[in-house]
Amino acid sequence: MDLRLLRFFVAVYEEKNITFAAERCFVSQPSISNAIKQLEEELSTPLFIRHKKGVNLTDEAHYLYPLAIRLLNDINRLPQLFQQRTECLPLTLGNFPDLSQSQLARFLALLTQQVPNVLLELVDHSAESDARITLDMFKADGEIFLPLWDEDYVLCMLPNHPLAALNKVTPQQLHQHDFIECPPCEAHQQTIGLLACDGLAVNLVAKAEHKTQVMHLVQAGLGISFLPTGVLETAKELVTVPLDGPRMFRRLGLCYPANKTLNPALSAAVKVLSQYAHSDKAGTVLTEQNTES
Repeated sequence: MDLRLLRFFVAVYEEKNITFAAERCFVSQPSISNAIKQLEEELSTPLFIRHKKGVNLTDEAHYLYPLAIRLLNDINRLPQLFQQRTECLPLTLGNFPDLSQSQLARFLALLTQQVPNVLLELVDHSAESDARITLDMFKADGEIFLPLWDEDYVLCMLPNHPLAALNKVTPQQLHQHDFIECPPCEAHQQTIGLLACDGLAVNLVAKAEHKTQVMHLVQAGLGISFLPTGVLETAKELVTVPLDGPRMFRRLGLCYPANKTLNPALSAAVKVLSQYAHSDKAGTVLTEQNTES
């Protein structure tokens, strides 16, 4: 259907007069009349009843009018929609699974607020991406690591555990307690090493590959373990106690290529995050989790 027919129909409907509609559309009166006739033929229904002073509207005209307005508005918006689409800045981020969900939300909020038109896509940590939100230890050769926030490790256990009543726990107090290990975890290796120096040891009862899995084992009552505060945000039933010893923490940040041209969205994101890290606001949003613990 010729869209001009709908435009002429809307003009006649609103003016209720073919002459006025022709003047409004900057066309001749016969052009409007022929257009309305053609539209009525295509729809097989009368739209207007002509008389000397103008036209009367039929029920079919009343039915067609809102449909015509919506169609014309959609057509008029098409260039704007495509312009907005071309202005979007796509950014694919690999997302490390075991991290603070509240910190991740703050990071994403900051990114979307400070980088106009960014179109975010979060994918698995191992999937192909423009950059990765990950631990500093996973930075690969040829990558830059931009720190975002830290998460302290704390001892976690069920409330009925003997160590749950302590304000702090020393490495010596961990001796012979059932312990759940995360083999890739530097904090766990550090704890076991500290105990070994004094001839002490924990009783390893279970292992898990991911921090969330360790948390589930602790929740099941199998033993105690050290976990980062970000992972424990959802474990409200667990008691946490800090270690009276060397600080154990992990650092999370943005890993991105060092020797390659960054896409516009990633380039803008790196600029924003770098400026933010050196501003007075640093430590109040992206590092709030660490200060709370």
